[in-house]
Amino acid sequence: MLSEKLTITNPSGLHLRPAGVLSQTAMKFKCDITIEFEGKKVVAKSVLNVMSAGIKTGSEITLICNGEDEAQAMKAVSDAIKSGLGEN
Repeated sequence: MLSEKLTITNPSGLHLRPAGVLSQTAMKFKCDITIEFEGKKVVAKSVLNVMSAGIKTGSEITLICNGEDEAQAMKAVSDAIKSGLGEN
């Protein structure tokens, strides 16, 4: 299991478009990918779950990857978040 703390930098938080980018990136991997935010854990492969978490710009999240391709998943998803999920 790998985990990394990240800050959401895109201007409008995880609304539909960036949540979709995050989920599409996560779906490319076999491992379980979850996002922990304010005591809640959501499945990163579900756009609705990611949106329902209410993650705003400047929020700190913990990205957790667990499974056979966790290292590749962690790099891809964290790079997508760090690059602003298509909005920066």
